Amino acid sequence: MHVEELRASLQSFGWLDYLVFCLMLAICAVIGIYFCLQLRRESRKQKELHGAEVAASSAASYLVGGRQMKVFPITMSLISSFISGITLLGTPTEVYLYGAQYMYIMGSLVLMGFCMYYFFLPVFHELNLISTYKYLEQRYNRSLRLFGSVMFIVASLLWLPIVIYVPAIAFNQATGVNIHIVTPIVCVVCIFYTCIGGLKAVVWTDVIQTLIMFGAMALVLIKGTLDIGGPGVVWQRAQETSRLERPNFSADLSERYTFYSLVLGGVAHWLKSNAISQNMIQRYLSLPTLRHARIAIWTFIAGVLAFLLICGYTGLLIYATYAQCDPLETKLAQRNDQLLPLLVMETLGAYPGLPGVFVAGVFSAALSSLSTGLNSLSAVVLEDFVKTFRKSPLTEGQTAFVMRSVVVVFGIVFVALVFAVEKLGAVLQLTITLSSVANGPLLGIFTAGVMLPWVNSKGALLGGFSSLVVMAWMCVSAQRDLVTGDLVYKRKPYSTMGCNYTFAGEPREFASLGGGLGGGGAAISTAASAAPFQLYRISYLYFTLFGALVTILVALVTSLILRETNLDAVDTRLLTPFVRRWLERRRHRLRSQVPDLREKSKKLETTT
Repeated sequence: MHVEELRASLQSFGWLDYLVFCLMLAICAVIGIYFCLQLRRESRKQKELHGAEVAASSAASYLVGGRQMKVFPITMSLISSFISGITLLGTPTEVYLYGAQYMYIMGSLVLMGFCMYYFFLPVFHELNLISTYKYLEQRYNRSLRLFGSVMFIVASLLWLPIVIYVPAIAFNQATGVNIHIVTPIVCVVCIFYTCIGGLKAVVWTDVIQTLIMFGAMALVLIKGTLDIGGPGVVWQRAQETSRLERPNFSADLSERYTFYSLVLGGVAHWLKSNAISQNMIQRYLSLPTLRHARIAIWTFIAGVLAFLLICGYTGLLIYATYAQCDPLETKLAQRNDQLLPLLVMETLGAYPGLPGVFVAGVFSAALSSLSTGLNSLSAVVLEDFVKTFRKSPLTEGQTAFVMRSVVVVFGIVFVALVFAVEKLGAVLQLTITLSSVANGPLLGIFTAGVMLPWVNSKGALLGGFSSLVVMAWMCVSAQRDLVTGDLVYKRKPYSTMGCNYTFAGEPREFASLGGGLGGGGAAISTAASAAPFQLYRISYLYFTLFGALVTILVALVTSLILRETNLDAVDTRLLTPFVRRWLERRRHRLRSQVPDLREKSKKLETTT
């Protein structure tokens, strides 16, 4: 059998699979309708209030669930929003191609939890915010607030179309259906329940979608492991090709993964997705107390760690299954992102309904990220643009119209941008990389805000713009070298000696040869080939950390040179607790010194 015939035979998505997939979409729509009716009931109860108070209550219910959400659904929503289809498909591909070194990044996820717990969350929760970027106005000025909001919107425009596109590739592998048929249908459902149901609909659909994701990955993991003879076979084949590795303690900054890039760069990488992201902070702030939010942090981290372990093991399972017949070399899988869907169709294809569960799980991951992004964009546009520039308060009807219109407009834009993403081809990673350009400056501005009271608005703005320019140059230059082939990366050994079908080329063994650009949403780069050191060739995990450090350094130096910061005028609520305590002790010490100085002055006058 030729590879083309085998690929066509694996696209056996039956009516039961379509039924399972459509049932997932129907459940999401019903949840949206339920919470839409609930929002209307809550709105009627608020009618005794007047004007802006009604509008404010309506916005709080729609955007942060009235700040009365429970820990369990919020935790599930955080996990579902964080684990996109790119993670589900990209992480196994990453481990299959380049080994399990990446999995050590899980340690930095725990360190990120401590940073969130002690430094960022106490500040945001005490301020009772809806938009994370309102903090920037309170700490600096309105210009910084707008800068942060615009960066968030740009990052969303670059990221979310890819989040939609990647699972559409999986659907195409399983069914052969054109991605531009399924993508608009799925996105319309997502826009519908996000638009009418608000945060509560998003959170509870996330709960369902998280359970589907866990179930789908568990099915693949268990059935695939049994088919090849158990976990011992997976472990043995991974060890034979060095896919299981000890931490790499190399000091080479250009190596893709080292202990230092995974720990230092990894913490910044996770922080930009949690500590300063409207998508995530909005959920923490929907909980009634800081204690509940802190519980949600650790349960969220436990859930993400479990998902990463499952995805990492699945990557080893894919290699164990195709150890003697690499599907990328034979073109059985036409894109790296299709490795996991290929495994699913080979292991579960004979069981009607199970491939549908997997595809529903991958799309659930995408829908949760998309609905979270749309709800967050609604909050940012309402709070940071409409309310900021409008002199008179919005009525309840105007508030509802703005929030829902933002969801619909951005939803349509994201669906349209999928057409552009498809045509990027090898430049797909460029779009993913560019979405991180905003994260370095934003992380630096927020970190300086909560930890460095000396930094003022002028310094922060200059630092943000300086970092933005540097990061844009680094990201574009790095991707250019990848696309042109000036920078070649190695992948782990693979073989086509055991294929039972025909394909273009001769069966052969491949030792650690230069691979392609990789694919999907995972950051694809391994230890670089011999090339002169360039700043933009450092590990991609350092990018966010580097951007944040540039922002903080420029902001601090500029602020100290200008000498315009009055520490006594800084609102201590805007600082992280340990800095707040230090500043309050300093102020108390200075106030206690004033009477002593006056006494000494009087004694001098008397003596004179």
